[in-house]
Amino acid sequence: MTGTTLLDAAPSAGPADDREHPAPSVLPIDIVGHGVFSAAGRGTAAIADAPARPQAPAGAPGEDWPELAVRPVTDFDPQALLGRKGLSRMSRTDQLVMAACTIATDGTAASATARTGIVLGTTVGSSGAQEVFFRDTFVQDRPYLVNPSAFPGTLMNSAAGKTAIRLGLTGVNATVSGGPLAALHALRYARTALANGHADRLLAGGVEELSAAAAWSWRQSGALHPTAALGEGCGVFVLEREGAAGDGRDVLGQLLACEIGHADPVADGPLAMAARLAAVVRRALRRSGLPADEPVAVAPGAAARRGWAAVERRALREALGAVPADRTVRADTALGETYGASVALQLAAVLGRWQAGQAAPRERAAVLTTVGPDGSVGAAVIVRPDPR
Repeated sequence: MTGTTLLDAAPSAGPADDREHPAPSVLPIDIVGHGVFSAAGRGTAAIADAPARPQAPAGAPGEDWPELAVRPVTDFDPQALLGRKGLSRMSRTDQLVMAACTIATDGTAASATARTGIVLGTTVGSSGAQEVFFRDTFVQDRPYLVNPSAFPGTLMNSAAGKTAIRLGLTGVNATVSGGPLAALHALRYARTALANGHADRLLAGGVEELSAAAAWSWRQSGALHPTAALGEGCGVFVLEREGAAGDGRDVLGQLLACEIGHADPVADGPLAMAARLAAVVRRALRRSGLPADEPVAVAPGAAARRGWAAVERRALREALGAVPADRTVRADTALGETYGASVALQLAAVLGRWQAGQAAPRERAAVLTTVGPDGSVGAAVIVRPDPR
């Protein structure tokens, strides 16, 4: 969504719970590895380079799909990454997560400790597997004449469970559903588990797959901005407490805060949601120990969803003032609306930007934000541990 709306120009309104809680001591969580697949390709560098590359036309992939622009994952060969064994019984979500975690743990000896686990954010799991399985209950002669081996793939925690078994991850295993905040919830869950000593290392992130069922729901709801494409992707990050990476590995970034809030989008209205998100951003920065005038980059997550871009834009202006274009990171432009995976891919875009030396002058931190249609809002703060 572009241009100025009444929401952009209107005065602040609605509840904005910005009570001054005492800021706890900052406990940075190191990001020491990642596995990323998106429409831009494999890895964070592909996302960083995407704006400079010509984008292929985004179109519907088949007859069963609605007339809706989509951006599927590219440079993804599950057989080459995972082998042929059992591949046909995995959903696309299973494959994306397992491949991303395999790449993320390469060389990090993730299975060397029983206190390594996985925390995954998603909307519903594999919408494609659910579509096929539940359709069979209607079209078969009897509702029970379905393929029982397909049922595990319909479960939301299928990908996390199968990946843990394959990689020998016997620690924390959790799957969090939260719409566009799913990956943020996963990062927050992982941060809390590490901070409280419930794990030594966690693979945390989000996943969303393209399917005809999901595309039809977006098409019929009209929730996608007319100029936006629907995407898919997976981003998984290896998280540890600060200083735990004592084996010479690079720290790619540090997660300082993950904050969430809520306002009723119907009873309170969009102005209240904007005010609530602004309060969450300020609280995240305060709990990160960053000064109020810190020149942060921003990675908004709601720009591809009809109406919510203005909410997010107003909140960021209220919390941070005018953010220059060279400090705004837009992942959705090249990747499409990735919903449950969006915050993970926003994080991947920020890390890729820093690794590629694209950061604006004095930029050493980034704020990731997102807004959900249920009124949920969230923000995370990431910093470069050793800025140049």
